[in-house]
Amino acid sequence: MKRIVVASDSFKGSLTSLQVAGALEQGIHDVFPSCEVVKVNVADGGEGTMDALADALGGRTVPVQVHDPLCRPVTARYVIVDGGQTAVIEMSVASGLTLLKPDERNPMNTSTFGTGELVADALHRGCRRFLIGIGGSATNDAGMGMLSALGVRFLDQDGKVLDGIGRNMENVADIDLGEMAPEIYDSEFIVACDVASPFCGPDGAAYVFAPQKGADSQMVGFLDRGMSHLAEVVLRVTGRDIADVSGAGAAGGLGGAFLAFMDARLERGVDMVLDALGFDSIIEGADLVITGEGRIDAQTMTGKTPYGVLQRALAHRVPALAVGGSVDLKNVGYIKGFEHIVQATPEGMALSEAMKPETAAANIRLAISTLLRSL
Repeated sequence: MKRIVVASDSFKGSLTSLQVAGALEQGIHDVFPSCEVVKVNVADGGEGTMDALADALGGRTVPVQVHDPLCRPVTARYVIVDGGQTAVIEMSVASGLTLLKPDERNPMNTSTFGTGELVADALHRGCRRFLIGIGGSATNDAGMGMLSALGVRFLDQDGKVLDGIGRNMENVADIDLGEMAPEIYDSEFIVACDVASPFCGPDGAAYVFAPQKGADSQMVGFLDRGMSHLAEVVLRVTGRDIADVSGAGAAGGLGGAFLAFMDARLERGVDMVLDALGFDSIIEGADLVITGEGRIDAQTMTGKTPYGVLQRALAHRVPALAVGGSVDLKNVGYIKGFEHIVQATPEGMALSEAMKPETAAANIRLAISTLLRSL
């Protein structure tokens, strides 16, 4: 092997994308000491997307005081690239689940307001192109909070302005766009999402993702009814029918808000990142591509990082391997295209031990070196 490209997602809770790449590089050099290893920082629209794009495009970090999902002050950040024209925003830094303690998680009460504040700040600084990752949200407010921060007013039947939180979706009677930031109409929004859920319904945002954000079954039903109702109001006000659009349910309906009110383009997150990186040029002529993520299972092939990397590798006829912290070994046959898929964590190792960064890195190094030797 003369040249191997390493492009793995983070192993969430353990290692960043580049830390995983570093461990893989060590394992490769254990077997092929003189091999050139090209490490690429990648993500799929969730955690790490902003850093991956910042690495690819360069730029400067802008810290901003915004509001977290429960509207408490928090310092977030985004990156300005392209000579000040483009803002790279990761909604999770303002509206993410990791900002809340487990007992604070309740999508009836959480808001994307802070994400809107990030967009507003970037608009004020002159950005007119936005690359936005919307994975990892703590919210199911259909983007009401984000839009409220940008001047949109959601009104009940008495004309009272509603806070942009999940429990208020069902009460929206009208939407006033008169004070929406005018710069939005001159801006381009490209939104990276790693899920294909529609806005509402049995496969929509509330039923699929709200339980992960603290919703019980009663809340899930309430939120979905609110989403369905709000979709009708959005259609009447904007002319955009987002109820069944793939990706509109991402981040608790934030994808739908970007579509309807900001004419955004929804892209599979990993494709947005790989295009920004010029990944097709990077893998041209490589002997092997290695990718991975924390867990490889049925969700992997729905647009996660390993899937996106695999598609590029197949297109260039470069063999690809995948490494997962854990792998659904019983059903791994449904994942087509990889030469091999290997689990880094030894059978029987406790999760608490496997998640330690130094343990995870050592496991990855050993797993890939063992596999390469066997080949």
